[in-house]
This record gives sequence, structure tokens and C-alpha cells, in this order.
Amino acid sequence: MRFIPSIRSLLFALVIAVMSASAFAQIGISVSFGPPALPVYEQPPCPAEGYLWTPGYWAYSPDGYYWVPGTWVMAPEPGLLWTPPYWGWGGGGRFVFYDGYWGPHVGFYGGIAYGFGYFGEGYEGGRWDHDRFFYNRSVNNVNVTNIHNVYNTTVINNTTINRVSYNGGEGGIQARPTREQEDVGRERHVPPVAAQSQHLEAARANPALRASVNQGRPPIAATARPGAFNSREVVPAKEAGAPYRAEANRGGEPAKGGATTRPENNVPRPPGNRGEEPRTETAAARPENNVPRPPPSHAKELQPHERPPAPNTGNPKIDQKYQRQQDKLYTKQDQDHQKLQQKQEQDHQRLAQRNADAAKNQQLEQRHQQQTQQLEQKHQQQAQHLQAKQQPPNRGGKR
Repeated sequence: MRFIPSIRSLLFALVIAVMSASAFAQIGISVSFGPPALPVYEQPPCPAEGYLWTPGYWAYSPDGYYWVPGTWVMAPEPGLLWTPPYWGWGGGGRFVFYDGYWGPHVGFYGGIAYGFGYFGEGYEGGRWDHDRFFYNRSVNNVNVTNIHNVYNTTVINNTTINRVSYNGGEGGIQARPTREQEDVGRERHVPPVAAQSQHLEAARANPALRASVNQGRPPIAATARPGAFNSREVVPAKEAGAPYRAEANRGGEPAKGGATTRPENNVPRPPGNRGEEPRTETAAARPENNVPRPPPSHAKELQPHERPPAPNTGNPKIDQKYQRQQDKLYTKQDQDHQKLQQKQEQDHQRLAQRNADAAKNQQLEQRHQQQTQQLEQKHQQQAQHLQAKQQPPNRGGKR
């Protein structure tokens, strides 16, 4: 009878495998009222070859719905396409969130018309040709100077365009998955990459992206790269997709219980929030909003360093000397930013001219991120060194 433990182990492994597969499709979040309408916004330009568009969507936290900006993301591997997440009516008075995933085909995403190639069914924004992705310029913002893998096919969309952001329930999109889409749902899936998870956390930590604050019109509707919320290429929403209705007037509180297929969603909420209406608070008022934002990936995402306060030692000559030192360092660091930005843009142009594959583009992105972070670390050390150098002498001693 020694084979019984082996059978039990096999059955346990099979259960875990089934749970893991379903975890890519459904998150343990259920809410008793649907998300706001999709805001109206433009797509930022594709930053480099190998990036695929991931539409923006409404996610949910204890503070209510918040907008996760649309962004361009490097595909985890050639041949994979993105199926967007969506909210769907789960019955029992609850809307359930279904997570997005990467796979060889685009699956069911609730019939939601996210735009930019995602018109409710499938994807019309581009296609893979071996290890190269070709972009459909009719629905994507692509600069042909930097990206040459393009084509132009007009998309005939027979779906009624609206801004509804959920499937089923009252007022929702009444779409159901086809047999082909059900088959796609059983294919091999890759969960969102790390950059997408960091992008989500940064959005969750930003009070301005909460629907209760922006009234369905987020100031950051889309970004050129994940987490680049301070970049000059940030795209704000033009308008809300529909008049905003406060969450308190849509049926009340988030439903308790529901799907629990992902353990990370079972983290207890901070005390004091159970049974209360969503509140508008500052980022510093809640610990979960102090999650650090993803580090910048490129020099053009770096913000100018803040100038330190004017020296005030009581000695005008020393103050002037210290001010000159600070100005010199500030100017030099700004030049470093510009120099690295130019170099990185030239790298992208050279790679585009060589028609490099997605793997080489990803290597370049990683190298640029490392360069950017090393430069910022160097600048921080320089500022700390100058600050220590300009500290007043200790009493009773010499500097």
C-alpha cells in the first residue's frame, strides 16, 4: 500500500496545476457596483520596436476604483499577445475582476471596446511575423522614423462604440465568449510581467488616479512606458466617458466573500475601513499608499533635481561660495541627464535601423534602466557629499 502516498501527491500536484491555470483568469476581488466608464484619451507614441499596447482599465482597492493608465509594454517573448483584463457580472450582486494575460492568441476580454486595436473582440493593432512585431498604423501611434515594421489596414468595426467598462449586469456589455475564445482560455498563458505589476502598484498609490478624486477623468490616462507617470509623454484624459456617479450611490459597499483564487488578494484591510464608505485621503494618510514608485527606466523620465535651500551661515562670502558650488553641481547633473538621454535615444535609433528582434530590444531596455539608475545613484552621492562638505564646523573644533 506504499503507492497511496504517491497517488495522493500526484492528485495534489494536479489540483495545484488547475488552480494555477485558473489564477491567470480571475482575481479574488468582487464589488457590488460596476466601474466608471472608460475615459477618452489618446495613445502615446510607441517607444521602440517590440513594445505592445496594453489598454488602461479601472482597478479596485479599499479606496475605491482607480485608473491604471494604458501603456506600452515589452512583450515577455516573441509571439505573445496581450489579452486585457475586464470586470464581469458574477451573479449574486457582484462584479468580478478577471486579470489580463499574455498568450499566443487574444482571448475573451468581456467585449469591452478599449480602442487602439481592442474593439471588443480580438486585436487589430498588429501581428507577429516570426520574432518581429508589425504595427497597424491605422490604430496605433507609431513613428515610422524609429519603427519600420508597420502596415496600414483600415479596421471595419461593426461593434457599437461606447465607453462601458464592464460585461454583464445592468448597463453592461452583453457579450459572451465564443467557442474559439474558450479554447484560447485553455492555452498556455503568461501572467503580467514585473513592469506591469509595478505599473499597477504605482497607480494604486497615486491618489489623483482614484475615481472619487478625478471623477472618471484621470490626469494620467496613458504613458509611453510602464510607471513613467512623471514623463513629459504622459497623456491626460480628454474627458470622462460618461457622467461620473459616486460609488456610494451605486449600490453601496464592496461585496464580501466571492472569488479567492489569488492569495495575495486576501491580505487584511487596514483597521477602520471595514463597513465604511470610500474616503478621499492624502497619500501620506494611508500606509499602503507609501509604496515606492518604480524607478525610472530612461534618462528622459528623470526630473530635474531639486535645488537645495540657499546657504545661510551668517557669513555672506561663505554663503556665496556655497551657492556657487551648488549651482555648479546642479548644472553639471542637468548636463549629465541630457547627455545620457541623447545617448539612449541614439541607441534606440540604431537598433531600429538594424531591425533588431524583440530580445535585443529587451536587452537594450535593461541596459538603459541600469544606466539611468546608476546615474541617479551617482548624483545622490554627489549631493550628499556636497551637503556634508558645507555643514558648519563642530563647536570647539576645526573643519
